[in-house]
Amino acid sequence: MKMKTAIVALSLASALSAPAFAQESYFAIISKGFQHQFWQAVKSGAEQSAKKNGVTITFEAPETEAMIDKQIDMLNAAIAKKPQGLGFAALDSQAEVPLLKKAHEAGIPIVAFDSGVDSDLPLATCSTDNLKAAAAAADKMAEAVGKAGEIGMLVHDQTSQTGIQRRDGFKNQIESKYPDIKIVDIQYGGDPLVATESAKAMLAAHPQIKGIFASNEGSAIGLLQAARESKAKIIAIGFDSGKQQRAAIADGSEYGAITQNPVGIGECVVDSLAKAIKGEKLDKVIDTGFYWYDKSNLSDPKVSAVLYD
Repeated sequence: MKMKTAIVALSLASALSAPAFAQESYFAIISKGFQHQFWQAVKSGAEQSAKKNGVTITFEAPETEAMIDKQIDMLNAAIAKKPQGLGFAALDSQAEVPLLKKAHEAGIPIVAFDSGVDSDLPLATCSTDNLKAAAAAADKMAEAVGKAGEIGMLVHDQTSQTGIQRRDGFKNQIESKYPDIKIVDIQYGGDPLVATESAKAMLAAHPQIKGIFASNEGSAIGLLQAARESKAKIIAIGFDSGKQQRAAIADGSEYGAITQNPVGIGECVVDSLAKAIKGEKLDKVIDTGFYWYDKSNLSDPKVSAVLYD
């Protein structure tokens, strides 16, 4: 009888301890910024997955995507808290690798998202195939400008993998497939105010320019503002979503854009970390997909499901 009582007590203790352990599992998620609605959508997906997996998360980011030093400080502070998992979207694909080595040596599983790093330390990277997505944008630009003429590019940065890959994916596609199209200028700026001034300068320097590709939400907003202020009639093609781009596409001032799946990216990060702490094997790269959208398919259920305001 005593043995049976002990077994029941042990079973009860195990049942009570399991949820408590799950609640104690903590993942630190460090994003690239908060200034765009894209990151709010990623955060929403991460929070949904955290609830589903019974884990606690923090979601932090510097105020803008130009603040590499601040992101490094955040990463260092997060590692010091010894989380059970680390999700990280790098503003600089190289500068933050030493800190990721520190996390790895501490036994903290790492999952990269949106932007990878120049290292094999992350167990997985949840991201859009940015080369392929930007190439799709290049094909749409070529179609819109009649496969000939001058175009420009407004890229959100030249240090993150997303900036590098979207620049190269677009540029390489144009140069390899469309010999009569000339990219006359590439400017950098992911902050809307910086992007506005860069785009205005580009438009002033190249009055014959037919179209400009903007590689993220902030640069697209800046491009649209520059076109309004300059009264320039150009083909504007963006990346990501958000209220301003959706409105511009609906009224015809923006030709179209590539949308990622930001909620799906956030879910992927937390789901992957939850699998990692259980010892499950992860795919090295997890493609979260993309869609082209324009005025003709804004209401398509597949497209509207991955758009955000």
